[in-house]
Amino acid sequence: MAFTHEKVETNNALMIVLILIVLAVGGLVEIVPLFFQKSTTQPIKGIVPDSALKVVGRDIYVREGCYNCHSQMIRPLVAETLRYGHYSVAGEFVYDHPFQWGSKRTGPDLHRVGGKYSDEWQRLHLIAPRDLVPESIMPAYPWLEKTPADHNTIQAHMTALRRVGVPYTDAQITTAPDEVKGKTELDALVAYLQGLGLALK
Repeated sequence: MAFTHEKVETNNALMIVLILIVLAVGGLVEIVPLFFQKSTTQPIKGIVPDSALKVVGRDIYVREGCYNCHSQMIRPLVAETLRYGHYSVAGEFVYDHPFQWGSKRTGPDLHRVGGKYSDEWQRLHLIAPRDLVPESIMPAYPWLEKTPADHNTIQAHMTALRRVGVPYTDAQITTAPDEVKGKTELDALVAYLQGLGLALK
């Protein structure tokens, strides 16, 4: 059966199959090479796996939906790099599962926020954002200060991260609960935020 333009246009099932084939081939051509490029699979100099406290903080960041308003991807455009610093590179995120790149920016990009403000500023901003930034529309998170960080599941979490390629040692996993015990969720979230984007600063 010869494919003619008319047959393809008049046969919905055939058109759908051909579209899916084109999308699959195009997707493979675009995505598969990325798995073999060192720039997308190897950590850049200075990148180390997050500490146990930062892993807990990252979970809180995701749980509270911070990623809905704050991207962690700085695009390679002049306006972006002037405002936020060096653009994001894949090697900074090889240990993030899942990574927090995105295009949504109701609030500022947070990827280079580490060290920009003091721990105390970060704490106050999370508890009462408008006290520090009057025009902020970010909700307050006062309960984080009173909620103990979860130290019971951190070993299982870090073990799972090791299975997907994060190079945690047995010693790091063993001592993880002690690092988190006695800390609040606010401590963990501040630790995570203060570690963002330091490698390329």
